[in-house]
Amino acid sequence: MIEESTVQRALDVALARGGEFAEVFVEDKRSSSGRFDDGRIEELGSGRTRGAGIRVVVGEATGFAHTADLTNAGLAAAAEAAAAAARGGGAGTRVVALERRETSPQPVAERPEEVDKATKVDLLRRADEVARSSGDSIKQVSASYGDSRRRILVANSDGLLAADDQTRTMFVVGVVATGDGGMQTGRRSVGHTMGFELFDRYQVEDLARDAARQALTKLSARPAPSGALPVVIGPGGGGVLFHEACGHGLEADHIQKDVSVFAGRVGEQVASPLVTIVDDATMGNEWGTFAIDDEGTPAQRNVLIEDGVLTDYLWDGLRARKAGRPLSGNGRRQSYQHLPMVRMTNTYLANGESDPADILADTPHGVYIAHLGGGQVNTATGDFVFGMTEAYLIEDGRITEPLREGNLIGNGPRVLELIDAVGDDFAMGPPGTCGKDGQGVPVGDGVPTLRVTELTIGGTAA
Repeated sequence: MIEESTVQRALDVALARGGEFAEVFVEDKRSSSGRFDDGRIEELGSGRTRGAGIRVVVGEATGFAHTADLTNAGLAAAAEAAAAAARGGGAGTRVVALERRETSPQPVAERPEEVDKATKVDLLRRADEVARSSGDSIKQVSASYGDSRRRILVANSDGLLAADDQTRTMFVVGVVATGDGGMQTGRRSVGHTMGFELFDRYQVEDLARDAARQALTKLSARPAPSGALPVVIGPGGGGVLFHEACGHGLEADHIQKDVSVFAGRVGEQVASPLVTIVDDATMGNEWGTFAIDDEGTPAQRNVLIEDGVLTDYLWDGLRARKAGRPLSGNGRRQSYQHLPMVRMTNTYLANGESDPADILADTPHGVYIAHLGGGQVNTATGDFVFGMTEAYLIEDGRITEPLREGNLIGNGPRVLELIDAVGDDFAMGPPGTCGKDGQGVPVGDGVPTLRVTELTIGGTAA
């Protein structure tokens, strides 16, 4: 992407202008996308962004500048601007010897940029046809495809030089059905850190049928109940609960600002002994997987809560250095135009030992949630609200009637304490984009079947 000598000069300029720590992040990202709506192609495009962000740290001050000019002059000017923002000038000379760190990017069998547009459009058309053929009540279908290839290089004044090559591919089907129960929606998506071989693993027709089934099933759904009830969450679809309800509260920036309910609680029992929470950027081809984070730290598997005991937080480079602890590989940024911050990768609740069928059979009455939708959480209190996009009533230990969409309301730390059963059927959920402070990054989450003894359901049933 760029000559190492150019990166070296930028670091030298930053340090010569008074920087104590300097970092150059170079990014070259290509992407393509397509959207099929109302039986025709609505969008088909591609794009490319290329540039560098330079960060300079002096004491507690950080200066940052970014540029799309990757010449010697362009990077030097950005380095001067970042150093000036951090210290307002200064003088001194410091030479850094860069040492390249070997990395192992995810292998790609079929690069999406080498697949012709007609093939991608055919995926969209096939999904549309199958979804529409699922029933006369299907009134609207949208399908979208996206791929990206992101190549990054990170160098800093500690002598680090590392690179990664990240390819991600995804597919989404959305369906609207109408009937006596009003208008109902269904949605299915799949995405992995891999190339076009994604479609050797998944068939778009299956995604379309499942999205249509969800929408059609909800047409006959009854109103969700209201009040505190036992809740069983199915494999995969409920992982976002733990991402939002406790994952963000375990990010070190929230801890150091003392705006997390988990601050100062390492070593304490914060959850049921059945609960082990892991954040793992090395996890196969999952959506949040990479070889290095956006500060050049190798991807790692970090156990955050083990057998209910809080063991650690998630760290980026600067906060880890300040705390005098090892880096965890969680420094991430949306693009070269952004500073890195502490972010999750693939966050999940680990497998338990219970049979999922036994968990259901031992629940006389409650709600079964197959898929959770979007939500929000207050990291300072742990209070959250999530939408239930696919849920069913549990009666006499069996899943019975579908429920209309409602809300799941609770408190993250309290939920961790109230988990009394964890199944052995772990699955990852659909690909996600985590938003924080205006930045979005790809993340994954997952859970096995689990039961919470009591959660508040915000339904409309009397």
